[in-house]
Amino acid sequence: MKTLLQVLAQDERAQIHERTLQVLAKTGVRVDTAWGRQILKDAGAEVGENTNIVRFPRALVEESLRLAPKEFTLGARRPGWDLRMNGGDCTLCIDGEAIFALDRETGERRPGMAKDWLDATRLIDALDEVGVWWCMVEANDRGDSMADYVGYLQGIFSNFSKHVQDATSTPEQSPWLLEVLQVVFGDKETIRRQHPLSVLLCPLSPLAIEAPYTDAYLALLGWDIPVAVMPMPLMGGTAPGSLISTTVVGNCDVLAMLCLIQAGAPGTPFICAPALSVIDPRSGRYSPGAVENGLLGAAAVEMARYYGLPAEGTGGGSECYVPGIQAGYERAMNALLPLLSWPDILVGPGLLGGSMVLSLEQLLIDVEIFKMAKRAHRGIATGEEKWLEDVIDHVGPAGNFLAERSTRKGTRSGEWYVSKFGLHDTYEKWEAEGKPTLLDEARQRVDEILATHEPLPLGEDVERELDKIQERARAEA
Repeated sequence: MKTLLQVLAQDERAQIHERTLQVLAKTGVRVDTAWGRQILKDAGAEVGENTNIVRFPRALVEESLRLAPKEFTLGARRPGWDLRMNGGDCTLCIDGEAIFALDRETGERRPGMAKDWLDATRLIDALDEVGVWWCMVEANDRGDSMADYVGYLQGIFSNFSKHVQDATSTPEQSPWLLEVLQVVFGDKETIRRQHPLSVLLCPLSPLAIEAPYTDAYLALLGWDIPVAVMPMPLMGGTAPGSLISTTVVGNCDVLAMLCLIQAGAPGTPFICAPALSVIDPRSGRYSPGAVENGLLGAAAVEMARYYGLPAEGTGGGSECYVPGIQAGYERAMNALLPLLSWPDILVGPGLLGGSMVLSLEQLLIDVEIFKMAKRAHRGIATGEEKWLEDVIDHVGPAGNFLAERSTRKGTRSGEWYVSKFGLHDTYEKWEAEGKPTLLDEARQRVDEILATHEPLPLGEDVERELDKIQERARAEA
């Protein structure tokens, strides 16, 4: 039997839905994009022309939920790595948008650079547990011209071959993104069918849809590009001071964006991805290590399942700025809870200090936490061959089962999760090896992977065409 966490009863999920509908119909959402307001108005929403407040009738929300596909695939350039949403499995998406990096040689925090971005991208390309790319760290030495943006896209697809989730910042970037996708993956129909890229949208909590990022996505309508909607309400800050009301606010943000997307292009693949969290009541700052974040992450996954939609959960935050004991227990607790609710994608590994500091060593530690959490989800098997009553009878009182064939079979069939990471030997052996720490081992593994991993090449013709697009963007600037 699989282990499945439940923090909301079925009637509580229904209450959240009903109260969400009430808020959307009465309070409404501020929609800052004129394009988006017109789409919603045409779909039957009530639009305040002077306030930009949009109110959503129940029928519009329910029709949008009906239109959103419940199953679809997120494609990948690497064969065999397509991800089926609502397919019963869970993969990792890297945490995103750090502005600092921990230097692996000095251990000091410094601004993120293009080299850090490249190392992170190549590292997660090599890790089978990570199926989805997100920009882990901002490269402070990268320019912000359109040619730089095209070069950034080329860097992603040259060094990562699984599914990419990212966002365009302005509508002007969107045509360049589509052109790059066509060079890498093929024509429009191929992209519509394969979904090699999904877009991450983060409406502003509480109850606001901003213009630039939303318009950038609206410029992609018609290409069937999946969208993951990730509002980030903070309980006590940008959400009310209770867990259940914070869940309602996040749900309102998600469903408002769902209405906009489905009204603009019915049937667009949609992923529920709210990142619900809390403030530290001692300071008013974001509290990434609070255990309540894990509870909220599980609640968000359960609401996605209530609607039958794919779920992108969040978990694994930490207050700490460097790997260590506090980072370990905070990240383990806050990853385990939402993962046991079993999303399709879990976002979270690799960043510290409230997702502001990249640590490649922490990334490997987080992947190990994910492996252990997946084993916990797999639960306790109860097939007839698992009871082993004949073995119990054979060994008898005061015996041991170490030499039994069933024990050996159990170690090979998944009854145990046998970790290959960390300390699992005698004190004497550990002492003889110089008392290495987990951080030492993680750093060594990072270096080994980066020294040996070769990403799946795009091919010379594709690289040449991408270079031409970048040159044209530079010339047009």
